[in-house]
Amino acid sequence: MPLVEVTLSEGRDPAAIRALIHEVHAAVERSIGSPAQSIRVIVREVPRTHWAAGDQTLAERDAAEKGD
Repeated sequence: MPLVEVTLSEGRDPAAIRALIHEVHAAVERSIGSPAQSIRVIVREVPRTHWAAGDQTLAERDAAEKGD
């Protein structure tokens, strides 16, 4: 039973998340031949204030890019 976990910063449209789930599922099914019903996909959305790179949260980077 393949399990694929995807972590993204939050803020994407639900339709985009659904499309991602579909494409990941299809890729697993196609590449390793798993039965469709056994494939699990989990998408986690992390608040931009809780995700950092280089000691700067994504929210802080967004604000800096906007000039706030």
